[in-house]
Amino acid sequence: MGSIRRSLPARLLFMTIMFVMVAEVLIFVPSVATFRKNWLMERVVAAKVAALALEASGGAELPERLRQELLTTAGVHAVSVRRSEVRRLVLGMPDEKPVAEVFDLRDRSIMSLIPDALNALAAPPGRLIRVIAAPDILRAGEEIDVVIDETPLIAAEWRYARNIFWLSIIIAIMTSAAVYLALSKLLVAPMMRITRNMVAYRENPEDTTRIITPSGRDDEVGVAEKELANLQTQLSGLLREKARLANVGLAVSKINHDLRNILASAQLVSDRLATVPDPTVQRFVPRLIRALDRAITLCTNTMKYGRGGETPPNRSRVALAPLVGEVTESLGVEELKGVRLTVDIPPEIELYADRDQIFRVLANLARNALEALREAESAPDDPCVKISAHQEGRRAIIKVSDNGPGVPARAQENLFKAFQSVAKADGNGLGLVISAELVRAHGGDIRLEDATKGASFVVTLPTPTAARKRAFEKVA
Repeated sequence: MGSIRRSLPARLLFMTIMFVMVAEVLIFVPSVATFRKNWLMERVVAAKVAALALEASGGAELPERLRQELLTTAGVHAVSVRRSEVRRLVLGMPDEKPVAEVFDLRDRSIMSLIPDALNALAAPPGRLIRVIAAPDILRAGEEIDVVIDETPLIAAEWRYARNIFWLSIIIAIMTSAAVYLALSKLLVAPMMRITRNMVAYRENPEDTTRIITPSGRDDEVGVAEKELANLQTQLSGLLREKARLANVGLAVSKINHDLRNILASAQLVSDRLATVPDPTVQRFVPRLIRALDRAITLCTNTMKYGRGGETPPNRSRVALAPLVGEVTESLGVEELKGVRLTVDIPPEIELYADRDQIFRVLANLARNALEALREAESAPDDPCVKISAHQEGRRAIIKVSDNGPGVPARAQENLFKAFQSVAKADGNGLGLVISAELVRAHGGDIRLEDATKGASFVVTLPTPTAARKRAFEKVA
């Protein structure tokens, strides 16, 4: 029962009834005031007719019984007419009680009559009221006063109020039902459909049959359904990709030991081959060694990636220039052969980062650039890799660029996705993915910058100034 009261349809129905009832109340109060004014004006007009009948007698004295019948027929106790600033009593009952209250209906708006109407509902029965009015049937400058017993008026007001109340209830129910059905069809039913779909999809997000089917509406609900369908489709694809990666990691972990032994044996053989003086052997041995190194690196990177990512960075102040110097020193002679490496790092730039992790990022970008130049089909006249940096505010901007063939357009879409690299024929697609994870863990960013020639990767990392600012904001 509690869940029904908390449901969206029940709340919508309750709110609709409440809003309609509030509207009915706002209509009810002025209508009661209008009813009271009309009732009083009817008595005033009836009193004027009785006064005209008396004036038609030509001034003859009417019998008391006839005068009482005229007053009773008009529903008043006394009638007086004012002409030319002179007020004259036309009809009146003897021994009248005192008048309790005076109501002037001349030039009164409905809103000003509301308090009188509400007070009358609580007034004691039997009191006399005096009403001053100037109905349209009077001559210009003429007014009429009547004294009325308010008891019939109070009874009439209560009957009218009860009728209006029950009519309001019926209108409220009918209107609420119509509004509820309309809103249920337009909003509630689609929202409940979306809610049920989300609950069902959560139970098994890899089941593509649970992806919501858009209804084809062109309003906001239709847009929400389309976006939800796109989101679920993307999420299901990502989950399937994660499952494939998990299976790959499991498979690699099972064969890793034997594979590494095989590669180690092959590496020993390649080392022995390196001592053979045959020129043909010497020409092919370096390629064999590089192939073995790439195979071992692939196994190592795949195992690391399959274990669930990197450890959180252990940040400290790191001078960028010495760090880049270590990166260049770590590059092998074969990697740098025939390539000009330039470094432009201002000595004052510092990072707030994990030294080892950023070393891996820069070394990976530098090796990618060197491989791109070395394996290019049409190498440039002056192959060059440049590592530069500058500071913008509280951020250090590091750029690793080359003048090689650049990154193909088809590779740029999946540049930072695991096992989807197509930039190199023998690439495993993990180097840039791991680099991106490391950079983002530092609160930085890595991207491929548009370049007319070659490739240019830009890494943005926080400086110690930015770190102190964040620490200050947390303390504050």
